[in-house]
Amino acid sequence: MPSALPEDPSLRRRVLIATGLVVVLPFAFIYTFVFVTNAVLIPLFESQGAGPYHGRVYVDPLFAVVVVAGGLALHVWKGPDVVLGSVGARRVDADEYPDLHARVTRLAQAADIDPPEVAVTHNDAPNAMAVQGPRGAAVVVTTGLLETLDDRELEATLAHEVSHVANDDATVMTVAWLLPTVTYYLAVATAYVLYGVARAMGHGGGSRNRGDGAAKALLVLIVTALVTLAVSATFWAASVLVHRVLSRYREYTADRGAAAITGDPTALASALRKLDDRMADVPDRDLRSLDGGAEALYVAPLEGRAFTDAELVSTDVFPATHPPTADRIDRLREMAGELE
Repeated sequence: MPSALPEDPSLRRRVLIATGLVVVLPFAFIYTFVFVTNAVLIPLFESQGAGPYHGRVYVDPLFAVVVVAGGLALHVWKGPDVVLGSVGARRVDADEYPDLHARVTRLAQAADIDPPEVAVTHNDAPNAMAVQGPRGAAVVVTTGLLETLDDRELEATLAHEVSHVANDDATVMTVAWLLPTVTYYLAVATAYVLYGVARAMGHGGGSRNRGDGAAKALLVLIVTALVTLAVSATFWAASVLVHRVLSRYREYTADRGAAAITGDPTALASALRKLDDRMADVPDRDLRSLDGGAEALYVAPLEGRAFTDAELVSTDVFPATHPPTADRIDRLREMAGELE
């Protein structure tokens, strides 16, 4: 096996841009809420008889720096554990999965990096991902992956994840998982609030004064919820830039890295085809347990799967986190032709 992965300057540039977006977007999120509070919400409160309010909401820049830096530092430190918990994965030792540990260790040595930890989640969906933080990295696999792939395909898939760790893009993607997930769930919570308000409006009653007060309160609540929903949706869209800038390209780079480590591009091509075909037969409950904002981290996309119930899932709002599987397979086959 080769001793290390080739450098990819384009990936380095994308990692730097994505890191900048991860840092800047939370500040923009905070000050956008400050702006809409002063421009929309406070005048609304005053128009409904509250106040008058003297002065406006203000967030000291130093305080914002402390909050954002603290939040990012906490997520960098705890992010891997949070992601693992979100998909029900647990770290396993070599006694429990000796072959899996041996493979990951050998591939990490070939990539010239410290061996990452190994984590397993009991899930029929065949998939894998890598998470990374200052305390180290972890390669995560599902039991469905171990049952679906043969030895060559498993080796190539693990090499793909080791490549993510070696390229350091796993750290950025682990942290970048935070803002889109927060804004997604904030938007969903706000939508439920609006739904509850709509239901409550159908159960009026009482005196006229009480009715007037309730109407004013409902108006304030509805406008506040709509503004929150609009801001959350806007920053979800902005946070997708991180995935657009980095996640699709990094998959190509990790595919090339897996081919360089194993010397067998067709093994990963075969694994990707098998994962893509198998995903259509996986029960919804297993796919949903992998869902929740982390799908940009997987080797095989969850997108394109038609979930059977109407509940909003994060695959609906994280479009195109991966390049087309067919394109990845074609590129890997071209690499195999060049090696021959």
